[in-house]
Amino acid sequence: MRSLRIRLVATLSKFNLLMKQLYRSKLKSKSFVLMTCLYILAMSVAIFWSDIKELFTGNDQAKQIAIVNETTADLSGLFVSNDDMKFLQNEKNLSKLEKKVKDEKLDAIVKITDQNGQLHAEIATYTPLKLNDQTTISSLLQYAGQHYAVQKLSLTSEQAAQIMSAKTIISNKNLNEESSGGKSEEEKQSGLWVSYAVGILIYFFISTFLSMITTEIASEKGSRAMEMLLVSVKPATHFKAKIAGVLLLALTQMGIIAVVFLVYAKFVKNGVIWDAATSIVKELSLGYVIYAILFLLLTIVLYLIVGALFGSLVSKVEEAGQVLMPAMMITLIGFYVMLSGIGNPDTLIIKIFSYIPFTSGMVMPMRIGATDIGGMVPLLSLGILVATIIIAYLFSLSFYKRSVLTYSTGGVIQKIKTVLKVTT
Repeated sequence: MRSLRIRLVATLSKFNLLMKQLYRSKLKSKSFVLMTCLYILAMSVAIFWSDIKELFTGNDQAKQIAIVNETTADLSGLFVSNDDMKFLQNEKNLSKLEKKVKDEKLDAIVKITDQNGQLHAEIATYTPLKLNDQTTISSLLQYAGQHYAVQKLSLTSEQAAQIMSAKTIISNKNLNEESSGGKSEEEKQSGLWVSYAVGILIYFFISTFLSMITTEIASEKGSRAMEMLLVSVKPATHFKAKIAGVLLLALTQMGIIAVVFLVYAKFVKNGVIWDAATSIVKELSLGYVIYAILFLLLTIVLYLIVGALFGSLVSKVEEAGQVLMPAMMITLIGFYVMLSGIGNPDTLIIKIFSYIPFTSGMVMPMRIGATDIGGMVPLLSLGILVATIIIAYLFSLSFYKRSVLTYSTGGVIQKIKTVLKVTT
């Protein structure tokens, strides 16, 4: 009993040593620092995009738009000047205005007339307007058309304002007594946004750390350092330490990104991002948050196990890309399937891929948050994922012991055949 305890302590000591050595070396590596900085930079660009855009377009003068209103309605209050557009109201001399447009002293003329009781607008330009300017003017004209139709009804200003600001209050009633109440539109939208965040995290973290664990093992094997290392450390301990070290590194990077986001959200743009994030989180249930975290972590663990196995198959780092290709293709397919759910997360392809272990982490959170599914559906998908992890771990551990010191050439299938032939 005492000898067993001594062996267990020694194994744990070697495991901790290997894990810490990997974690510390990769934490200080240029690749990890660079990737973390790139993620933070991408997040910063997204948050400060309006300011960055203004930096490049800030010198652009406001578009000069002349409004020629030939109706009896007062529409001047709808066309309000801002930093992007300056509206010249109550213009009458059309020929003079057209000359200004041709001389590029004016950007556009909006001529508003009444045709059969409906508002008609003609936008005259010499140089075509940009898409965002066209969209802005079209939106204002659509609203002006509604306003004009209301004015034609000879209503009071209070009645017109009440009609224009009227909103329909929508509630949901589930007549199926055996099922729980359906989610509201706000709950589904919030679930959809968080699902995208989870899916994007999974995709980028797998792309980074799957390659990291594979190349780490391949480099040790290629330099023959593995042979010396495994004299004192069992292959199983080495296998577990590599997975634990890279997983800890992934969690560290995830924590850094989360802290930076929270700082941005709380202190940048007067807390607007924090308020938006808070409103989204309020619509989410505790169960959904737990599911999202579990699918995120378990999917990363599954790919790390596969990455460690792939690393043991190759004989040098240059071959790592070859064995990683199938896993990266599966990840890419799952990512695009997730993106396809932006219009309709209830499609058959979404349902199928939500049960496939290698893609369920990206797809199932979307079904949980943005659709009305029973409680057994996510549990079944999670159960399949956990079972796959256990099977992949046991198989990879057994195969790792035989392949980690086996050197072969050829493709992935050929390497597997060589390992099985040599070790059986």
